[in-house]
Amino acid sequence: MRQLLVFFVGIFFFRNIAYAQPPVQYSSSEIYHSLQKLNFLGTALYLAAHPDDENTRLISYLSNEVKARTAYLSLTRGDGGQNLIGPELRELLGVLRTQELLAARSVDGGEQFFSRANDFGYSKHPDETLEIWQKEEVLGDVVWAIRKFKPDVIINRFDHRSPGSTHGHHTSSAMLSHEAFDLANDPKAYPQQLKHTQAWQPKRLFFNTSWWFYGSQENFEKADKSNLLKLDIGVYYPILGKSNNEIAALASSQHLCQGFGRLSTRGTEDEYIELLKGDLPKDKNNIFDGIDTTWSRVEGGEAIGKILYDVEAHFNFKDPSAHLSQLLEAYDLLQNIKDAHWKNVKSKELRDLIAQISGLYFEASSQSESSNPGESVQLDIELVNRSKNTIKLVSVKVDPSGAQITPSISLGANQKKNFELEVKLPENAAFTSAYWLRDPGSLGMYKVDNPLLIGKPETPPALNAKFELDFDGQSIVFEKPVRYRFAKPDKGELFQPFEVLPKATASIADKVLIFADGDSKNIPVTVTTHASNVEGTIHLDASEGWNIEDSTQKFEILKKGDSQTFYFRVTPPSDENQGKLIPEVTVAGKTVSKELVTIDYSHVPKQSVLLPSEVKAVRLDIHKSGEHIGYITGAGDNVPESLRQIGYIVHTIAPETISSASLDKYDAVVVGIRAYNVVNELKFKQRYLFDYVENGGNLIIQYNTAGRWDKQFDQIAPYPITISRDRVTDENSAVTILEPKHDLVTTPNQINLNDFNGWVQERGLYFPNEWSKEFTPILSMKDKGESALTGSLLVAPYGKGHYIYTGLSFFRELPAGVPGAYKLFANMLSLGKSESTANQPEIKG
Repeated sequence: MRQLLVFFVGIFFFRNIAYAQPPVQYSSSEIYHSLQKLNFLGTALYLAAHPDDENTRLISYLSNEVKARTAYLSLTRGDGGQNLIGPELRELLGVLRTQELLAARSVDGGEQFFSRANDFGYSKHPDETLEIWQKEEVLGDVVWAIRKFKPDVIINRFDHRSPGSTHGHHTSSAMLSHEAFDLANDPKAYPQQLKHTQAWQPKRLFFNTSWWFYGSQENFEKADKSNLLKLDIGVYYPILGKSNNEIAALASSQHLCQGFGRLSTRGTEDEYIELLKGDLPKDKNNIFDGIDTTWSRVEGGEAIGKILYDVEAHFNFKDPSAHLSQLLEAYDLLQNIKDAHWKNVKSKELRDLIAQISGLYFEASSQSESSNPGESVQLDIELVNRSKNTIKLVSVKVDPSGAQITPSISLGANQKKNFELEVKLPENAAFTSAYWLRDPGSLGMYKVDNPLLIGKPETPPALNAKFELDFDGQSIVFEKPVRYRFAKPDKGELFQPFEVLPKATASIADKVLIFADGDSKNIPVTVTTHASNVEGTIHLDASEGWNIEDSTQKFEILKKGDSQTFYFRVTPPSDENQGKLIPEVTVAGKTVSKELVTIDYSHVPKQSVLLPSEVKAVRLDIHKSGEHIGYITGAGDNVPESLRQIGYIVHTIAPETISSASLDKYDAVVVGIRAYNVVNELKFKQRYLFDYVENGGNLIIQYNTAGRWDKQFDQIAPYPITISRDRVTDENSAVTILEPKHDLVTTPNQINLNDFNGWVQERGLYFPNEWSKEFTPILSMKDKGESALTGSLLVAPYGKGHYIYTGLSFFRELPAGVPGAYKLFANMLSLGKSESTANQPEIKG
C-alpha cells in the first residue's frame, strides 16, 4: 500500500508537503496563489492538545483567505488514542497520527509543530496533566515554538478558564499558551533558547469559542459579543475552484485512524474568536487589523514589495516565467535585509516561486529504498527547465556526505538532463526513525537531546540534495530531500523516504509472552537483513531466572530484505514472574537490539520505525475452562492474540456469517472494542447473539463509545443498559470487589486486589451508568475526588447463559501483559463452564 496521498490531484498550493510525495506541478493560478501568500507578512499560530483537535476551517481560512503563514501546534501526537484502521497503538499510533496531521496541513495550507508531551491517555483535570507532562518542560516547548515561528496572533482551541470541565489535556494546552504568550518575550525565561532564536511578543491571543462553550445556541445568541471577532470561514476561492469549507473537510478527513472522515460543506459559516490578550481589532472581521502585514514592516522591505506587488497586479497567467527577472531582483534585495527571520521565511517562499514560474523540475532519487551507515548509494539526478529563460546548472551537492557534481551546463528549454552520483553515507549516520522515539522517555514526556529537533513534525531526511543554479549571473541554491522513486504496474510512479537502516534487525512477533505454567516454550525470533550477504549472530538475552538454551546462534542471509526465523527454548521461573527477553543481532562487531516496524497505509507516506526489540515475558499461574473462543472484531485490538497466548483457540467471526445456531460451537463469544460503533452488520445479527446467550453461551461485550452507533441498535444487551462517558483514568486507582463470592472473581482464578496492580494508562472507559436489576456490578473504582463508579464490569444471566458488559481496558492491559487482567478475562470466558472440555463439539477451520 505505497500509493501516496491521491487526494492531492487538484490540491496544489500547499507548502508543507511530506517529502515522500510525488513532485507537485504548479499551474498559473496556483503560482499566483503562492505569490499572494508571499506578499502577506503576517503569521498565525493555532494551538491545541491532540491531532484532530485543530479547527481546519479556521486554519484554511487564515492560510488561504487571509494569506497568513499559519501553523498548528499540537502539544501531543495523539499516542493515547484508539485506532480505527489498524493495530498501531501508543508510540506507533503517534507516528501514524503525526503523518495524518501532515496530510491535513498539506491540504489546508498550514505548517505543523509539536511539543515533547506524550498523550498518556484521558485526563480529567489539568493539575494531573501538567504534573505528568512536567509543566515547565512543555511550557518551554510552547515558548520555543512561539519564539521560532514568531506569530502575530495565537488562537487557542480550548478555554483556559474552565479546568475540570473537559479533557485535562485540552484545558492544559490553553493554560500553557496563555502563560507562554508573555514568557516568550521575557529573556529571563528559558534563556538557553536564545542561543538559537530571539525573544518574541505576539500581538494578540484569542480563544476559538462557539455556542458549544455556552451550553446552547440560545445562550450564545444572548451572550455579550463585544470582545468577539466574527469571521466568515465559508468563503469561496474562484482561483482554486474550491470553498474554504471544502478544503477544511478534506483536511480533517485525513484523520482516518480516528474516524474523522466527513462530508464537505459549502456556503457562509461564521467562526468566532474571543480576545484574551492584546488589543481588540477595530475591524472585527479582520484578525490582523492594525498589524502591518505589508513588506513595509521589514526594514528595506518597501523596495522588495514594490517589485512583488507589481508582479501580483500584472501577473501573466499565460506565461508566468515572464516575471523571472523581477523575482530575481526581489530575491537579490531580500538577501540584504537585516531581519533574519523574515529573510529566511520569505527567501524560502521566493525560491519556491522562482522554481514554479520557471517550470523547474529537479529530483535526486536513490536507486534503492535504503542503505546502511558507511555504505554507498547510487543517486539518479534529473533536471528540466521548462521555460525559455537562461538557466545554468552549476552543481549538485548531497549532504551530509559532501558528494557533488559540477557540470556547469546550460539547461535548454525543456531539455532533460540526467546524471548519476555515488554517495557514501557517513559511518556514524543515524538510523532512520522517529527522532522522539530514539531514547526512552517518561510517562508524560518524550526525550529529545537535540534542542533544534524539538517541535519538528518528523525526522529530517537522511540525505539532502542542493542544486545550485545560475540565473544570468545570480546564483540560487534549491534543496530537495533524496527519495526512493519506483513504479508498480498497478500504481504507477511512487515515492517514499530514503532510509538509513542497520544491516540486520531482529524481532519477536508477540510483544508479550505469557507462560501460563512452568513448561518451556520454543520462542521464534526473526532476523531480517537490510543489506545483502550478511553474516552474524543472533543472541537472546533474558532477565534473571529465565533460562535460554543455546542463547546464541549464527546466521547467514544472502538477499537484502530476506528473513530467517530462529527458535530459542525458553524456560520460565517456577513462580510467578515478569521479565524481559531481548534479541540482539551482531554483524561485523556492531550489536543492534532494535526491530524495524513499518507503518504502510495508502493515505500517508510509508514510515519505518526502529523500536527496542525487547518483549515482556510473564510467568503466571492461570486456570481456565473452555477452549474455543469466537471473536467479532471491532475497531481493532490485539485481544485475540493475547487469548491465544494462554491456550485458547480463537476463531475470528465475520459478522455476515452469523446465523441461527452458528455460534453454539463456541465456549464464549467476545465482541471487540467499539464493534457497535464501526460494524454496521451487527445490527442485523443482534438477535442471534442473544439467542446464543439464551442457549447457554457466554457473550462478552467490550467497551463502545456512548451514542456513536446506528439508531437501530436500540438494545445492545438483553436488558436495559445505558452507556455513559464515565471512565476511571488513574490506572492505579483503588478497586473494591463488590461481589467477592461471585464466580467472576473466584472461578477458576481467585481475584484479589493485587490483580489490579500494574495496569497501564487507565482502568477503563465508557462505563454504563444505568442498568436493570438483572445486572450485577462486580467492581467499584474511582478517580481522585470523584464518586465511585460501579459500571466497569456488569454481568447478567440470560436464559442458560451469561451476558457480560465491560468497559475495563482489556485491549490495553492484555497486550501489556498485566497478569491480573489475564486472570479476570479467563474468569469471564469460563463463567458457568466446567473445567472439563471433553464433551465440547469439534470445531473445524
